[in-house]
Amino acid sequence: MDVHVLFSGGKDSSLSAVILKKLGYNPHLITINFGVIPSYKLAEETAKILGFEHKVITLDRKIVEKAADMVIEHKYPSPAIQYVHKTVLEILADEYKVLADGTRRDDKVPKLSYPEIQSLEMKKNIQYITPLMGFGYKTLRHLASEFFILEEIKSGTKLSSDYEAEIRHILKERGESPEKYFPEHKQTRVVGLKKKI
Repeated sequence: MDVHVLFSGGKDSSLSAVILKKLGYNPHLITINFGVIPSYKLAEETAKILGFEHKVITLDRKIVEKAADMVIEHKYPSPAIQYVHKTVLEILADEYKVLADGTRRDDKVPKLSYPEIQSLEMKKNIQYITPLMGFGYKTLRHLASEFFILEEIKSGTKLSSDYEAEIRHILKERGESPEKYFPEHKQTRVVGLKKKI
């Protein structure tokens, strides 16, 4: 069965795709872009490394513009990232009947609540799979290091393929410093394979 995995090229979305393949699904990787900057490039590279089909879907820039407004309003990115993720899932659910992502147990955002998942599945008549939901951060880090060669970078120092990259760019366009709103954190990207998938 085909499954369309929201894909950033990071360890979590990569591990989700691998787990889904091991469970008998046929993963198709989807990276979302809003036409602000080519933030999908690293995800394309990682998809080639993993050997999965990859597609970039460009959605309306207004979504990420609204997210930038929310970052400024709340003075923190979490509500904006949550809004983008939920909006993206609702849009994709009109086209794809089985969706997945790299959301994990310890995530605060993006992460749908159980009632939000039920609503999405019932309203859109889809399956939404979060294969990492039962795993904690330490377990996922161990699993990812077993399968992948990883690169860890400080967020915002290198173009990434997640929602944050385009929101940061819009903030800069508006004369705002993204560092004022985004707490310092590390992002991990898959740059090679240790084991055959």
